[in-house]
Amino acid sequence: MQSLNDLRQFLVETTPSVPVWQFLPGLLATAALCYLLGLFYRNFGHSLSNRGSFARNFVVIGTTTMLIITIVKSSLALSLGLVGALSIVRFRTAVKEPEELGYLFLTIAIGLGFGANQWLITLVAFAFITSFLYLRHRASSSPEDAGNLYLTVRRPGTGESSLTAITSALREKCAALDLRRFDERDSGLEVSYRVSFDSFEQLDQAKAALEAFDPAIRVSFVDNDDLL
Repeated sequence: MQSLNDLRQFLVETTPSVPVWQFLPGLLATAALCYLLGLFYRNFGHSLSNRGSFARNFVVIGTTTMLIITIVKSSLALSLGLVGALSIVRFRTAVKEPEELGYLFLTIAIGLGFGANQWLITLVAFAFITSFLYLRHRASSSPEDAGNLYLTVRRPGTGESSLTAITSALREKCAALDLRRFDERDSGLEVSYRVSFDSFEQLDQAKAALEAFDPAIRVSFVDNDDLL
């Protein structure tokens, strides 16, 4: 019985007190590193989504994670409370591509590292991961990529031959064609390609070919640089 009372008293009274002078440098470092990660993602990411809008969340996610870890790391009671809170809070976000999820995990890892006062390990890991991603980006890039466009085709309704027919119509007019995403819903389908044209006339011909296939089709061409 005495042991149970001691445990209860330990859980109630052992609330950590983190000095502000110790917390503030870690918070600033987390924000700076997450901001740099956002710049890196906007410039070297390959996601078809709006990378600029997505990257603006990195600082908030990283600093919030750092705050939580700083508060609960030395208190068993607060740690148990955090587990209970996470069991009732549901966070859902429209992450459609693995790259987005990877950058989210890296942002959270930065907050965890600085919250646990593991500055050196966090900095070394950040430098290693971003260097690897940069080298992979350089290795996978080619001079032809500068003229590539992202083409999104939206077609209402469904049909087994829709994707095949759209791809065939585009392949005849494009110098290069690479399917990047295919989403089919009850309202229709949405297809994203990475395409390349030798001239503006080819681009106009591709648009005309799609409209001839189905007048209800909606097409959007986005330059690679406009996604940054």
